[in-house]
Amino acid sequence: MKTRITEILGIEYPIIQGGMAWVATYELAAAVSEAGGLGIIGAGGAPASFVREQIQKAKALTDKPFGVNIMLMNPEADAIAQVVVDEGVKVVTTGAGNPAKYMEMWKAAGVRVIPVVASVALAKLMERGGADAVIAEGTESGGHIGSTTTMALVPQVVDAVSIPVIAAGGIADGRGFAAAFMLGAEGVQIGTRFVVATECIVHEKYKAMLIKAKDIDSAVTGMSTGHPVRSIRNKMTKEYLKLEKDGAELMELEKLTLGSLRKAVVEGDVVNGTIMAGQIAGLVKKEQPCKEIIDEIMSQGIELLNKTF
Repeated sequence: MKTRITEILGIEYPIIQGGMAWVATYELAAAVSEAGGLGIIGAGGAPASFVREQIQKAKALTDKPFGVNIMLMNPEADAIAQVVVDEGVKVVTTGAGNPAKYMEMWKAAGVRVIPVVASVALAKLMERGGADAVIAEGTESGGHIGSTTTMALVPQVVDAVSIPVIAAGGIADGRGFAAAFMLGAEGVQIGTRFVVATECIVHEKYKAMLIKAKDIDSAVTGMSTGHPVRSIRNKMTKEYLKLEKDGAELMELEKLTLGSLRKAVVEGDVVNGTIMAGQIAGLVKKEQPCKEIIDEIMSQGIELLNKTF
């Protein structure tokens, strides 16, 4: 399937794996790329040295394109931006800020820059700044979220910019893939379903929580701080929401969540940790290899699009 996204990124299928902190390691990124999509290493809050190591390990597993997601609030964002260039990575996705300060350097190195956006205004700003595409991410997604749904956001972003739009949020199978293309997207970003990929290194208890999750099992914390996060309901989210309701100070809220994602992903603490996942978790039924996931999505998605047209 050829779109502007497959051509720009040099990939077989217009499927990008989300750059999830602690989850999107080199093992997952390489497997997605080998399966024909675009794997992404999630830098999260990691140091530049860790990101460099992850990139080098991914190179040892695949010679296909893969990218790095940079959270621009990371204190080492400047160093990570340079690592991307030094290591010859050709795709960067960005979040939590404006990548303008790195654009000249990245463009000179031939890096494709694809920011995640949650509004039309931000998408237009990114296009003016030289972005090659944007990821329009709806509030259905896991982790840090905006306020507009994927169904409403994607077509408005498509109408507002001339660069390709990748849809994200609430997409886990061929139906979501086909729906995204009907909205005008030329690719999709998928996170939650890849968390249960065989090659994903998250703790088995984390995967089990996603597999048994129902449609109403996610909660959004952090609304009072202006940094909402969607995750699976557990003891931690219940305590956090109660503190928010009671008007707790930011420091008290941050104390509760400090290191909580790592607790869930690495240690398997699904009671006190943060189990980031999108509302689509109810469609995630089993652990599968990345190739199987991508093949299923593409087969069903293309069949539905062919029926439509």
